[in-house]
Amino acid sequence: MIDINVPQDTWLKWQASIDLITRISNCVGVLRVVDAEDQLCAKISAGLKAEDSGSFEAINVKDTSERVSIALLWPSKAIFGELSFYFIEQTDKAEGLTDCLAQTKQLARLTADNIELHLAELYRQYRSQESQIRGRVSNGDQIDLQLFIDSLKEHVWMKDTDGRYVIFNRSVEKSWGKTREEIINKTDEELFVADLAEEFIQADTEAINKGEQITAGECEGQHAEIDRYWLETSKVPVVTDDGCLKGVIGLSRNISQHKAIQEQLELSGRVFENSVEGVMITDRDGKIIETYGAFSEITGYSREEVLGKNPSMFSSGRHDKAFYDDLWTGLLHKGRWHGEIWNRRKNGAIFPQLVTLSSMLGDDGLVRYFVAVFTDISAQKKNEEQLAHLAYHDPLTNLPNRMTLTAQIEQELRHAHHQGSQLAIVFIDVDLFKQINDSFGHLMGDEILVELANRLTAKKGAEDTLARIGGDEFVVLFPGGGGSEELTLALSKLREAFEQPFSVGENDQVRLTASMGVSVYPHDGKDGYTLLRNADAAKHRAKQDSRNSYAFYTESLTLESREHLKLQSALHMALEEGNFHLVYQPKLNFNSLKTVGFEALLRWEDPVLGVISPGIFIPVAEKIGLINSIGSWVLREACLQGVKWNEQGKIFGRIAVNIAGQQIKRSSFVEEVKQILNETGFPAQSLELEVTESFMMSDPEVAIRDLRVLGELGVELSVDDFGTGYSSLNYLKKLPIHKLKIDQSFVRDIPSDANNTAIAKAVIALGHALNLQVIAEGVETEEQADFLRESGCDEVQGYLYSRPQLPTELLNFLL
Repeated sequence: MIDINVPQDTWLKWQASIDLITRISNCVGVLRVVDAEDQLCAKISAGLKAEDSGSFEAINVKDTSERVSIALLWPSKAIFGELSFYFIEQTDKAEGLTDCLAQTKQLARLTADNIELHLAELYRQYRSQESQIRGRVSNGDQIDLQLFIDSLKEHVWMKDTDGRYVIFNRSVEKSWGKTREEIINKTDEELFVADLAEEFIQADTEAINKGEQITAGECEGQHAEIDRYWLETSKVPVVTDDGCLKGVIGLSRNISQHKAIQEQLELSGRVFENSVEGVMITDRDGKIIETYGAFSEITGYSREEVLGKNPSMFSSGRHDKAFYDDLWTGLLHKGRWHGEIWNRRKNGAIFPQLVTLSSMLGDDGLVRYFVAVFTDISAQKKNEEQLAHLAYHDPLTNLPNRMTLTAQIEQELRHAHHQGSQLAIVFIDVDLFKQINDSFGHLMGDEILVELANRLTAKKGAEDTLARIGGDEFVVLFPGGGGSEELTLALSKLREAFEQPFSVGENDQVRLTASMGVSVYPHDGKDGYTLLRNADAAKHRAKQDSRNSYAFYTESLTLESREHLKLQSALHMALEEGNFHLVYQPKLNFNSLKTVGFEALLRWEDPVLGVISPGIFIPVAEKIGLINSIGSWVLREACLQGVKWNEQGKIFGRIAVNIAGQQIKRSSFVEEVKQILNETGFPAQSLELEVTESFMMSDPEVAIRDLRVLGELGVELSVDDFGTGYSSLNYLKKLPIHKLKIDQSFVRDIPSDANNTAIAKAVIALGHALNLQVIAEGVETEEQADFLRESGCDEVQGYLYSRPQLPTELLNFLL
């Protein structure tokens, strides 16, 4: 719209003219003018009834009546407004209405002409004042217009009132691919296709009607040297000082780069909006300017609630200044920061986020925006805490487990060494507890163990550590307590825990006793392993002697270890003389019970010692360093067996081989596996290696490095005995593993043992969350199988389905 002020006295003159017409013609008159939003707004009204006085809406409601309307224009042809007269009460005679309409049209036309005369004079005065303010440039200082516009890269042109191109620059000629002679004095209809010409003409008309500059919009252009590009065109009417319209000037600029950025931002916006992560963007001053994705779902704040605010509104107060200093140092120097932050939701709840912060630079190389992409890791943290607790505590009694006890012993040993003091370890074993389980069931046995743990806790000192290390075995660590009198008193207190009977059901009671063994630092050992071993040996002596007693460790007990020397020598001979052999236990799909593979298990039958359990000779082999040679032999024999089955056309899935931690720690292990595969011709895709959880967590970086190489060969990798150690979810995600194996110690007592049941479910859920297969070993009963199958376990092995057997005995499991 043309923004020229109309004096009040002029409005009054127009009001009087309109009032006169409404009285003569018995009608309602209204003058509407164009407002700042290009809408017609009623400015003057006349002829309304008393009840409708001042109500322009009353006139609009009756727009369907007979009326006379005339457009009011500025001298430049821009629209000023509209003068309308409405016949509210129509005469009964048609000819009377016709005469009245004709008369009103004449009077309205005269009034409109009068208004436009006033507008022309106001326009002339306005332009005259503008010229005086701007001043005039002398002819000697003017530059050639054509020279000026030819220097511009934008397209510049002017059309006269008939729509002919009378002025244009070289950019227009070059862009349109036409010469000056082909464009001059031509109209849009002559230069462009009909649809495009019509679009251009409509934009010209809009600029003239509004009397001001307009942006005609965006369109695709064509260039002789460029396939396609985007133009944005602005148009403005050319009007002389006396208000005479001379034409329209247009300027088009190439916005292709802007358009590409805009499309990229729109695409990014759509990606962000559909992201399952929260996205927040701030300007360089830290004010939030946009949010996307799961932002509201995670934080509880709507987009409107946070715009313009600082992200400090989410602060939990858990991080100190040093934390944020490190964050900003990384973000400003590296352009990126990744880590965990504790923030606060709208409801006040504090929660952990995994956040990636990035800085976005402008063309000047300075930071313009910061982008935060974050996820709520509350569930992950909870799972990690639960697993960590299970890793360090006995799930039944909630006492420290063997791992925690070992760490505590090492800490107290360092203190005792520094102080020159003693410490004692008491190993407690409940006598004949197996009879309790056999007579009353494992569930009742577990209740008794919980009660016993509570009693022992009440009897130990505040500085002492009580741990359950398995079954019915407990260990008490007495720091600083190595004197005989002090120990005797402590043992008496512990034995008091067994004085009262234990309730079994509602009416029955049982009495329990315990055998205890004691070792003292530094007399009975200088390290935790030796002290525990010697306390265990003393406990066995107490149990052998009479039960319900305790015994202190003596050096004579070490004589029993001489038997181990015989075992060591026999192991060397077994490897040399070929006394080892492999048996294979089928691994089945839990749903179909079809064979998915076999686990190769080592067996040893010595000519003198007879059949020796792997649980006895494997620890010895590890201790004397023979496990590497034995492990290589097992891997080679298993691969050779797989080759035989392949040659026989048997389908067996994968053969799983247990790998000791000492084997993988060797730098040559990966090459050794490759060599065995090459020499035997066994495909890597048919091999599965089972690695213990404890080894992977003892040196996770080495495990990640070596296992990743094996995984790339096609070897499948499994975590054996999962749940018996401590695994970091962060490393589990990085390790190239395919399967978790639930340790048989957890399977043994399910579903009767609530704690083992919970652990099994947790391992299955964790495995599936990490897209891993889960297999349970040691399944011996239908109840165990039903529970694991219903819990979603993928694979199974155990005596319920098959004992480990020789290859010739496995025909029913080979497809």
